[in-house]
Amino acid sequence: MTRFLDICFSFLGLMFCWPLLVLLALLGWFDTGSPIFRQKRVGRYQQSFTLVKFRTMRLGTASVATHLAQANSVTPIGRFLRRTKLDELPQLWNVLLGDMSLVGPRPCLPNQTDLISAREAQGVFGVRPGITGLAQVSGIDMSMPELLAQTDAQMLNSLTVRAYFRYIIQTLKGKGSGDRVRA
Repeated sequence: MTRFLDICFSFLGLMFCWPLLVLLALLGWFDTGSPIFRQKRVGRYQQSFTLVKFRTMRLGTASVATHLAQANSVTPIGRFLRRTKLDELPQLWNVLLGDMSLVGPRPCLPNQTDLISAREAQGVFGVRPGITGLAQVSGIDMSMPELLAQTDAQMLNSLTVRAYFRYIIQTLKGKGSGDRVRA
């Protein structure tokens, strides 16, 4: 059922948000010269996929988890995109393709071995990763791998259609802080 909802909402989101996507891409072009960010992430069954987002950090920033990046690597427009979570909009394409779901564990980087081990132990890799979920609306980020994996498993064990909508609505309302960048 959630895959059907993912397809419907991601398609509708891309259809209705395309003017905003174009505007944000143009702003990103002036900000960094390269508005779209692509990065390999770990997905369902630990299969690699390419995640797309709007770029929020300067070109040449090391490909590390956000909590390990330097605060000065985030551009002014990037700060706005992160605060409003608009940097996530291109991931609707990943959802439409089936690499991701709207709701699920946030996909990690292949080099986040502690998180991968913790998620493997919790059985989290049996589902598509998501744009949002319980950890995101609770302010738990990838700097706490054990807690994140436990929270992901808790969400998956109790995920209903009602909870699916609740996490999306909480995210749209701005609940959760997103991944923190170190100062």
